[in-house]
Amino acid sequence: MEEKIIKTEYSEVMEKSYIDYAMSVIIARALPDVRDGLKPVQRRTLYDMHELGIKWDKPYRKSARIVGDTMGKYHPHGDSSIYEALVVMSQDFKKGLPLVDGHGNFGSIEGDGAAAMRYTEARLQKVTQEAFLSDLDKNVVDFIPNFDETEKEPSVLPVKIPNLLVNGAEGIAVGMATSIPPHNLAEVIDAAKAYMKNPDISTRELMRYIKGPDFPTGGIVCNQDELLHIYETGTGKIKLRGKVEIEKGKAGKTNLIISEIPYTMIGANIAKFLSDVAALAETKKTNDIVDISNQSSKEGIRFVIELKKDTDVENFINMLYKKTRLEDTFGVNMLAVADGRPETMGIKEIIRHSVDFQFEVASRKYKTLLEKELERKEVQEGLIKACNVIDLIIEILRGSKDRAMAKACLTEGVTDGIKFKSKGSKIMAEQLMFSERQANAILEMRLYKLIGLEIEALMKEHEETMANIYRYEDILERHDSMAQVIINELDAIKKEFGRKRKTSIENAKEAVYEEKKMEEMEVYFLMDRFGYAKTIDVPTYERNKEAAHTENKYVFSCKNTGRICIFTNLGQLHTFKVADLPFGKFRDKGVPIDNVSNFNSSREELIQITSQSDLNLYRVVFATKQSMLKVVDGGEFDVAKRTVAATKLAEEDQVVSVEVLKEQRNIVLQTKDGYFLRFPLEEIPEKKKGAIGVRGMKLTKGDYVEQVYYTQNAVEQTILYKEKEIELNKLKLGKRDTKGVKVRV
Repeated sequence: MEEKIIKTEYSEVMEKSYIDYAMSVIIARALPDVRDGLKPVQRRTLYDMHELGIKWDKPYRKSARIVGDTMGKYHPHGDSSIYEALVVMSQDFKKGLPLVDGHGNFGSIEGDGAAAMRYTEARLQKVTQEAFLSDLDKNVVDFIPNFDETEKEPSVLPVKIPNLLVNGAEGIAVGMATSIPPHNLAEVIDAAKAYMKNPDISTRELMRYIKGPDFPTGGIVCNQDELLHIYETGTGKIKLRGKVEIEKGKAGKTNLIISEIPYTMIGANIAKFLSDVAALAETKKTNDIVDISNQSSKEGIRFVIELKKDTDVENFINMLYKKTRLEDTFGVNMLAVADGRPETMGIKEIIRHSVDFQFEVASRKYKTLLEKELERKEVQEGLIKACNVIDLIIEILRGSKDRAMAKACLTEGVTDGIKFKSKGSKIMAEQLMFSERQANAILEMRLYKLIGLEIEALMKEHEETMANIYRYEDILERHDSMAQVIINELDAIKKEFGRKRKTSIENAKEAVYEEKKMEEMEVYFLMDRFGYAKTIDVPTYERNKEAAHTENKYVFSCKNTGRICIFTNLGQLHTFKVADLPFGKFRDKGVPIDNVSNFNSSREELIQITSQSDLNLYRVVFATKQSMLKVVDGGEFDVAKRTVAATKLAEEDQVVSVEVLKEQRNIVLQTKDGYFLRFPLEEIPEKKKGAIGVRGMKLTKGDYVEQVYYTQNAVEQTILYKEKEIELNKLKLGKRDTKGVKVRV
């Protein structure tokens, strides 16, 4: 075949390819379908378990078998996504209505991962079997080819409840994301029934049934008045709080018991919450905490915070709401696939799509049942008629040479070649007009069916068939009848699987926390060569003065209410509060300054660290690799932002020295090639922090400033340069912007 080259715009190809990819992710992976509330991976996993016969009343099967079968038949996107979906569908702390019954380690609410799929087992939950997968054999949904067209899979499961609201959904697609909170099954069913009875019902009226989200972790929804807007638009923020109870402790102390947590806290955020509470005590934000313990068990969450006697409990609880994730927000974006396209919907729209789907499923189900009953009726009528002329039937069968001859006589009255006992029998045979289905049933009928009781049973069965036909026709012809059938199914599901609400809905007051003003005191900042910093009080410093300076790279005094400033080689200034550092014992390790500031030791180098109060009193000298110098008033660095530009740098230039000017009189620049230039600090002009500065010394090609020293008059200062001692005060005093002298070694 001759090769064809198609010329096209590269941008057009990229645009089309990316749109195709994005739609594939949106429709086929990340977003749930509004009809069954399931993503494709969840739908395929449940259907595969149904096909494997792993029902709720059957033994568990290995998760690896389920994952492998699903991946091989329906979902060719890797085993991890399938197993993760299986695990999440089994976790009762993530799903309001778990769809899978897991056996083994399926993870915990505190963020522990599930065991490997080769160890765990699973089967369907009863509700999944009855409300999600029943009637699949009744042509209620379309089946489509799988990825390699060797199997058929349902395009959607015939779910009987608005599962998108019941279990919620979370997913990140391309350019969009969905976040739908879970709701109470009984409330959602009541809302669906109310909509069926009155399709013009408003969202406000629906909220008489659906009070708000019902998270499996319980907790409190604090902004009840905002829920109407969220449920009408499908977007908004739900404010969540944990449930805090007050108990009397020993010796007059008070215990705070946290028994329910915000849904957003599950996983690693539980450990983060406990560490944040501990940090409040460590950083002296509060002195009320005596002890913190995690007493959670299989029965549920239980965090105990023991408080001192005279604690203002209400103020402390408000502090927890403000300073930790005990109060958090759940971002709502009710985005799902509706009619083949992503759409953001309110709860009424979601319920409408679900109810319309229920009617479609019910219509297809009862059409299929009616067809089967009509076929059964046809056969039954044929058998009843045959029993009335059984002697003639037997005569035809005995006189026929083969099955085809007998069948032709029964259906068309053809008697050629059949031996009859009398002409009357032949005449009667010619009048037989059974249908083909009836004829096959007669030919396959067993002799015991001619027993009197069997004939009575056949008559009774025919009556039941006729009753079913009338019932199915009524359901299909009358909207009210079909609606009642759906309502009856919903009532049965609600009765068996409905549970009480866990989450409280209220309009809580804004948490107001009156932070106790920190008593200002002088402390000493210590930072070792590994970047771990802490503060200690003055008496502790005085007792360990020698060790403090020996073991630490930076030691200086500051106020505990002040800020620390970090200057980096990239010309950045990072600041953080002294109060953010641990305060305590001399031998405590401290914390990395990376953890309390925006400083990142992996991509920038610390040049100088000092207190902001020192900067406010003095001026600061900047020296760069390309020998640019300037003096800046320290007050310019009194900023509230955590990170600002401390100086402007030329291209490929870096800061090599930042010095706070106190008693220094001269500056000494030393280059890589061994040139030294000493000149008075008065020659460096004062500039703004946004200026580059002036040239300090002339550099030869490839040379750069390597070290900067500062000297005082009449104070000897000796350095070691390439194993040679150099007295800085004895260097010739030169002028700025000269070459300096080269030291021979």
